[in-house]
Order: sequence, then structure tokens, then C-alpha cells
Amino acid sequence: MDLDGDGIKDIVSGSWPGEIFLFRGKPDGSYGPPEKLRDKEGHILNVGGAVREDADSITITGDAEFKEDKDGHYVEFNGKIYRNTPQKQVLVTGCASSVAVADWNGDGLLDLIVGDIRGHVHVYLNEGTRQRCAFGKPIQLKANGKPIQAPHGDAGPCVADWDGDGLLDLIVGCGDGSVIFYRNSGTAREPKLDEGQVLIAAGAIEYDSEKIPKTPTRGVRAKVCVVDYNGDGLPDLLVGDLSNQKPNKPAPTAEQKKKQAEARKEMEKLQGEYGQLVQKMIGPNRVKDKDGAKKVSEQLTKLRERLMAAQKESGAEYETHGWLWLFLREPAAKKTAAVR
Repeated sequence: MDLDGDGIKDIVSGSWPGEIFLFRGKPDGSYGPPEKLRDKEGHILNVGGAVREDADSITITGDAEFKEDKDGHYVEFNGKIYRNTPQKQVLVTGCASSVAVADWNGDGLLDLIVGDIRGHVHVYLNEGTRQRCAFGKPIQLKANGKPIQAPHGDAGPCVADWDGDGLLDLIVGCGDGSVIFYRNSGTAREPKLDEGQVLIAAGAIEYDSEKIPKTPTRGVRAKVCVVDYNGDGLPDLLVGDLSNQKPNKPAPTAEQKKKQAEARKEMEKLQGEYGQLVQKMIGPNRVKDKDGAKKVSEQLTKLRERLMAAQKESGAEYETHGWLWLFLREPAAKKTAAVR
């Protein structure tokens, strides 16, 4: 995908905070540093980005930086500084943007189709030129007249002609691991999406150590790519996900089991202490004076180090993986899909 029209392919990526990043392709095949994309008015793109203030907190959704000066710790977001006060604390979160690039409205310009952690999908239409993008305000996409809502959130959009009618359709990976197809029954210039059809059923993620499998299983937070993987002229699905799996390692010796049990007991103790300290940093009972907050922050840092050491000794009960699954499209007459 060549976003800046210079004839060299670029990379465009979403992010946990929510901003959309461009990595410009170079002639030697490498990529430039990340650049935050902006709209036509110069504002950084983040479909869920905002600063929300209530009675006892300021919540920033976006790529905020934690910094420190002579007056203590503070948060910088889009050029503005936010500090904790006795009345309000500053919190930072993200909206987990996922982006697809396509000419959504058939005008010859590349647009951005963005999913977020809430399960919504928006489009930023390019109102500029092929060489200089100028993105408008986000427009929430609807299917059958209703806003798209990915099951369990975490919408991961992909744009492709899934049904072979020459129009771009929307395929969305969902938080529950499913993949949903929204057919474009409109036109190239005015897309209209039908009710969603499930292409891939939901997956699952297990946290009970007694039930976690040792073999790969379909997980959650699906992200999808459409491609003719086997060259048969039919679009196939590549689906990434998140799942847990027991490590396939030899059984520990009696001595190792003893050490692991001791480490797990220590972890439980440290986690309890950590939880108590966290309550001193957030919530209505937090420490409100600067020196007290600094002391708690230092205690948390040391406690995290001890927790990591104990976790390393405890012997992991499971590992978290991101698997990639291939679903081959079969001819319509068979009405099934094969998974490899």
C-alpha cells in the first residue's frame, strides 16, 4: 500500500493508545520512523482519543507520556501537561485502534478504515490528493442501518471484495475470535453494508491451568487479512489471534516442584502487597501529597522487580501466544471452509 503516492509501498498501523502510524517506505526496502497521521485540520488521528474529566480524575485516551521534572511526575499529551492534584488523579488508557487502508468511496484516493476496542468501525475519507492525504472527520460505519458492533469489542477491519462482485466489502475480526463479513450491496461510490454474516466462529481463551491445552487452539482478538493464499482464484483468510497454551516441557523434578511451589507462595504474598500499594496510588483513598506519592511509586517499582523474579522461579503454568491460522476458501457449492 502506497499511502503517499511516491511509488514505494508504506506501512500503516494502529496502536494500543489509538493513534494511527505511518512508516514511509524507502527505495532500499527499509522504512522510516513512525509518523502520527493527522486530519486535514492538523489534529492527530485517534478515533477514541480524548481527555475526559470527572469529579476525581482526568482520563487520557491516547499516546500520553509519563515524565518528571523538579515539581514531580506529570503526563504530557498532545503538547499539554497534566498533573495529579489532591482533588484529581491523571489516568492513561488506550482504545486499541486497528486500521485498514482502501479506497472506500471509489474516488481514487486511499481512505482509512479504523476499528477500536469498543467494537466500532469508522472511516476517515481522504479529501486531499494521491500525494498529500487530507483526512476528514471519522464516520461510523453501519450495517443494515445499525452501527457495527464487533462481539466482545476489539474490531479489526479488513477491506476486500469477498463475494467477487467487484465491490469492496468489509470483513471484521472480533474480540471473541470470530470473523464477520459485511457485504457491500451499494455501489463503489456509495457503499452500503448488509447485516453481518459469520465466516469464522468465535474462539476462546482459557485461564484455568487445569483446562489449558498443550496444543494450539483458536483464540480471541481476531485480526484478519484477505488474500488468495493458494492461487486458486478464491479469497482466503489469514487470521491472527491470542490464546494460552501449556508449555510443552519435561515434567519438573521433585526438587524443582518444591522450589516452584515456594515461588508461587511468595508471588501470592507479593501480589497482595502490590494490590494494597496500588490502592494508595489510585481511587478515593490514594496518597494525595507529592512526597507520599513518590514514596509509594518507588515501593511499587521495587515490588514489581521482586514479583518478576518470583514469577521466573515459579515455572510458568501457561504461555500466551499469538497464532496465525489459514482458512482456505472452498467453492460455493461445498459451502464449507478448510483450516490449516
